[in-house]
Amino acid sequence: MLSMTGYGRSALSFDGIEVSAEIKTVNNRYLDANLKCPRAFAAEEENIRGIIREYITRGHADVYLSYTDKRERAKTFSIDTATAKAYAEAAAKIAALFPEAQNDVTVTGILRYPEVLRAEEDTSLDDDLKNAMIKAVRAALEKLNAMRKTEGEKLKADMLSRMDEIERLTEAVKQRAPLVAENYREKLKAKMDKILGAAGVDEARILSEAAIFADKSNIDEELTRLFSHISQFRAICGEEIVGRKLDFLVQEFNREANTICSKSNDLEITRLGLALKNEIEKVREQVQNVE
Repeated sequence: MLSMTGYGRSALSFDGIEVSAEIKTVNNRYLDANLKCPRAFAAEEENIRGIIREYITRGHADVYLSYTDKRERAKTFSIDTATAKAYAEAAAKIAALFPEAQNDVTVTGILRYPEVLRAEEDTSLDDDLKNAMIKAVRAALEKLNAMRKTEGEKLKADMLSRMDEIERLTEAVKQRAPLVAENYREKLKAKMDKILGAAGVDEARILSEAAIFADKSNIDEELTRLFSHISQFRAICGEEIVGRKLDFLVQEFNREANTICSKSNDLEITRLGLALKNEIEKVREQVQNVE
C-alpha cells in the first residue's frame, strides 16, 4: 500500500554534467503532474510524464528539474550589426567635431564594445544530458515511492485496526438484533394489558404485530454484507494500488450502517450503528490518503 504523500530527491554528477530532480506529492483524486524544468528539457516533458506514470497513479506531483553543464561545448559568436554600426557612426561624428583628434576606431576596438559580440554556447539537449536527466528522475521517483510505502504501511495498520473495531461493533449488532422483536412483543403485550385490563389480550394479534415489526426491522442482509465488506477490505489491503477500490468499499460500508440505523427501532442498536458510522468515517479519511 502506498501513501499519496511523499518526497524524493536525487542528484547525479558525471563527466561535467550535474542534474538534480526533486518530486513532492500530495493527495489528489487523479494523477496531476506539474513540471518545472529548464528550457533544454522542454521537448522531453511528455517523456518525463510517462516515466512519472510508471511510478504514480494518483496524486498531485510537483516535479523540479535543474542541471549544470560544465563540459566543453562548441561556441558560436553572433554580431549585433546595428549596435556595431551605431558605435562606428558615433565615433565618426566625434571625429568630425574634433578634426585635430585622431580617429582611432578599429574593427578590433568595435568588437570590444558592449553588446556588439555575443558568445553563444550550444545548450541543446544531447543524449548524455538526456540520459542523465532520465536517471535523476527515476532515482527521485524510487526514493519517493520508498517514502510513500513506509507511510502507506502506517496507514494500512491504522485502517486494519479500525476494521477490527468495525467487526466488533457489527458482531455486537448481530447479537442484539434477535432480541429486538422479542422486546417489542413484550412491550406491546404489556401496553395492551394495561389498556384492556380484564378484557384480555389477543395473543394472535400480538404475534402478528410482532412478526410485522420483525420483518420491517430485520437487518440480517445488512449484517451479512458488512461482514463481507470487512473481509474484502482486509484482502484489498494486501495489494499495492488500493485507493479507488477502498474508496468505493467505504461507501458501501456507510450505506449498510445507515440502513441499520434507520431500521433498528432499538436504542442499543442505534448506539452501535452510530459508533459504526464514526469508525467508518475515520477509515474513509485515511483512504483519501492512499494511492
